[in-house]
This record gives sequence, structure tokens and C-alpha cells, in this order.
Amino acid sequence: MKRIGTTSLEQFYEETAAQTGTEISTLLPPGISKEIGHFNIFNIAATIEAVKQRKQMPYNRRAYYKISLIRGRNRAEYADKVIEITGNALLFATPKVPYHWVPQDPHQSGHFCVFTDAFLVKNKTGMVPDDLPLFQPGGYPVFEITDKQAAELGAIFEKMKKEIASDYAFKYDLLRNYVLELIHYGQKLQPGTAQVVTPNAAARVTALFIELLERQFPIESPQQRLQLRTAKDYADRLAIHVNHLNKVLKENTGKTTTAMISNRILQEAKILLRQTDWTISEIAYSLGFEEVAHFSNFFKKQTALTPVFFRS
Repeated sequence: MKRIGTTSLEQFYEETAAQTGTEISTLLPPGISKEIGHFNIFNIAATIEAVKQRKQMPYNRRAYYKISLIRGRNRAEYADKVIEITGNALLFATPKVPYHWVPQDPHQSGHFCVFTDAFLVKNKTGMVPDDLPLFQPGGYPVFEITDKQAAELGAIFEKMKKEIASDYAFKYDLLRNYVLELIHYGQKLQPGTAQVVTPNAAARVTALFIELLERQFPIESPQQRLQLRTAKDYADRLAIHVNHLNKVLKENTGKTTTAMISNRILQEAKILLRQTDWTISEIAYSLGFEEVAHFSNFFKKQTALTPVFFRS
């Protein structure tokens, strides 16, 4: 049964080793241990051949973070948007959001690094990736950049390459700083509104609601069922009155609680219809609908299409 998978670090290394014809042991970074999380850097040109053979990267959620500097024509396909890249791009990938990366020509170059949240969190940086706008669902994960910006970012990746091969005892502290430099570079490229943080109670409620909503996804098997479906479900979990939650979200996002939940369920429904061979009944059940007809009516109301027609 086809499903949206999660690519672990182990699977990533197995695939990369098979793609490049090398041993896994030669790909692993020297001197790193589980206690400090995981980090590594790769040359895109060395790994792109297998992507060309498969035509595209699998539509997977990855169990690690990834920052890529890519030169070449490409297309990034997300559930609710497609981003065309004609030159240089800086891409931030999060474990929360599955995507396709589809090369549009054979001439690709650049670098990418992979790391776990523990690489940052467990080492007192004070930086939690999921708290950042760059790694929020619905954010701006891909930036098309100028040649000058690509050169500046390329210099950071080159320093990473040099450092990871060194025998400097504190090299992973230095590499962590380079990762943070890339993250801050990307945050500066975001629209100004995405960087505004208001440390008041309403903003905290909004952030907690969005985090709780996103935690329900992705749906990875027909046996997995959405646990929180209504505004009251979320209000109860957040220990606030549903009217207060509605008021806060309306003031902070311009949308009602029900609208935000419906939009996210619709986004997941589109993913499941496009990327799995589950039956409509299985998809309806996993998204919390008691009857297929209820799901079909919901989908048609939102899109003007039936689930069957959308899938075809």
C-alpha cells in the first residue's frame, strides 16, 4: 500500500551510499557522537545522479532538517503550492512538511547540510528549529537568490566542508555556528511580517494552537486517525474557553478556529488523494469523518470538486 513515508537518517545514508557507490562508513562525519545530535554536509553534484534516475525525490517527510544551496533550474512541489526556481536557491526543509524536489535540467551544483534538532537544542544554543518562522508550515521555505548572495552562502558551505574534515576538537561547535549563520541569513530573506514576534498572551495562545494543529499531521497510514477535530477539542486541550480561542485567533490571524482546522484538513486531504492509493473511505476515516458522504461534501464545499474528480 502506497503511503507518505518518513525518511530516517539511516535510510538517507543507505540511499546516498547506493546512489554514490560508496560505503556508508565513508559518508558518516568523523568524530561525531549521538550525544551531540547529528550533522553532515554533501555536494549536490555528487548525489544528483540518482535523483535524475528516479526523476524526482520521493514525496517524503524527513526525520531531519536540511539546508540546501542549489544552482540550477528546479521545481519544489508542496501540497498547496509549486515553486519554480530558475537560478540560485536557498531551501530550508523541516521534518513537518513533505515535498518533492524536481530537477528541471541536468546542470545542478551546490551543497546541502543535514542535521537533527538535537544538534542545536542539546548544545545550549537556545535555538529550537520548530520555533523559527523558516521551519513553520505555511512559511517561505524556498528563496531564489542572486549570484552575489549565492557566493556568500557558498563560502559558508565551503567553511563547513573544510571544518568537518578537520581534526579540531571543537569543530562541531564551529559547525553549529555556521548552521545558525545560514538560518539567520534565511530569516533575513523572509518578508518582514514573518519575523515579527509579539510576546503577549494572545500570541502565545495562537502559537500553541498552531503547534497543536500541526502536531496532528502528517497522516501516515489509514489506521492513524485525527484526534482533534473541532474548535472545542483544541480549546479543551489548551485549557481555555472555546470563545476565547476563537476571539484570539480571529484577532491574530483573521481566521476562525474552525476555518484554520478545515484548511489544514483540506491540505492533508489533497496530499492523501494525490500521493497515496488509499480508498476515499480510508482517507475520510483517517481525517475524522464518520461517513464518506460527509468527507465528500466537505471537500466539494472547499474546492468545488469531488475527491474522486480531484484525484483523477
